[in-house]
Amino acid sequence: MSVAEVVKIAVAFLAAYLIGAIPFGFLIGKYNGVDIRTVGSGNIGATNVTRSVGSMAGKLCFACDFFKGFLPTLFALWVFPGEALPVLLAASATVIGHMFPCYLKFRGGKGVSTAAGAMLALAPYPLLTALLVWVVVFLISRYVSVASIAAALTLIAGVWLFAFFGLGNWISLGLAMRIFCTILGVIAIFRHRSNIVRLLNGTENRFVRDKQK
Repeated sequence: MSVAEVVKIAVAFLAAYLIGAIPFGFLIGKYNGVDIRTVGSGNIGATNVTRSVGSMAGKLCFACDFFKGFLPTLFALWVFPGEALPVLLAASATVIGHMFPCYLKFRGGKGVSTAAGAMLALAPYPLLTALLVWVVVFLISRYVSVASIAAALTLIAGVWLFAFFGLGNWISLGLAMRIFCTILGVIAIFRHRSNIVRLLNGTENRFVRDKQK
């Protein structure tokens, strides 16, 4: 690998990180006069924005967090055709940026929405399956955390199963992608460890939207 290629990959990683680090939840909260870090769960993600600011604000936050994972990853697929490593590094950078944003002293969200956006570009079949599981589990339980953990487990299983049956694009069928998704899913579950503790203690809050917002 030449120096020029290394620099190209490094620039792509940094750019993806800086985009992923944009704290849309914080910015949306500020626009509405709320410091999202000081209300509700203190998380800058769409769930806390919905609870603390309102439904439309939450939907906007989810869309922004989703596309800041999807677009840089899609761009990386175009810039690095047939090269799994730089594409996966760029996808990872968007999620790392969301979880550890330099703009907020590296205190960010859980990265689920951003990871979902990146995965739509990388492995659409496993991602859509995981999203379906998320919706079903959420509608049954009304726990966002339970739905997110179930979706992460489904993503891990799905990427291996779809690859086994040869269903997907060139990158989703590779071993590197399967390992990447497994690590991503494990990280997503680990980021929900406080939710798991509250679930076991019976203190986790079900999602209830404030209809006044």
